[in-house]
Amino acid sequence: MTPYEQFKEECAKEIALQDNPEIWQKTKEWKRSLAGRHYTYHFEWLGRPIIQYPQDIVQYQEIVWQTKPDLIIETGIAHGGSLMLSASMLALLDLSIPPPTIKKRMVLGIDIDIRKHNKEAIETHFLSDRIKMIEGSSVDDNIAKQVKEYAKDFKSIMLSLDSNHTHDHVLQELNLYAPLVTKGNYCIVFDTSIEDAPENSFPNRPWGKGNNPKTAVWEFLKTHDEFVIDKDIPNKLLITVAPDGYLRRV
Repeated sequence: MTPYEQFKEECAKEIALQDNPEIWQKTKEWKRSLAGRHYTYHFEWLGRPIIQYPQDIVQYQEIVWQTKPDLIIETGIAHGGSLMLSASMLALLDLSIPPPTIKKRMVLGIDIDIRKHNKEAIETHFLSDRIKMIEGSSVDDNIAKQVKEYAKDFKSIMLSLDSNHTHDHVLQELNLYAPLVTKGNYCIVFDTSIEDAPENSFPNRPWGKGNNPKTAVWEFLKTHDEFVIDKDIPNKLLITVAPDGYLRRV
């Protein structure tokens, strides 16, 4: 066993010990103490707001580095920070390992409303040549057709869902796009933590307890045993917006 392998083995044992009620209760209390403070809005990636917990950002790059996709499909663009994270990681992969089938690895972002100032910022960013954007609803049949056509040229595909957080919308996205995820890669469903929030935490939103990405994941997995929830990830992160949302295709 190499020193690195020994280190990872020790980490796995420590991560397993973190999965206990006392730690999870403290984590919930910490998260609830930040309610209404827009904590996730305060971080950027290469100059663009990313709207994620730092822990999920670090985990995201670990997954990209480990699985080495040549295409990342993202629903939900907002300010473009997540696109920049994906594009920068894909650029680093190209520097270390040549892409398997194409000239360069790419990220494809879909959003129902790409606001002008965000679109301009993304298109003028130095990573823009690695980013393709499609404006429209991710569950529209015509949009899905465009995505599937674009994805045909890629051999290793990862998926990130972070748009409308209602149960029906996320379930539709899963049914449309999860089949594109290649074996060993991940489908990450963000904001599954909505299910764990107190009642009436989202009074001005169409989602909430019983109607959110986590309930959609649970429903999807009833008929899709080609995906499994990676439980080790939330046990490691503790602070995450995606408990039960890291799905690995097996």
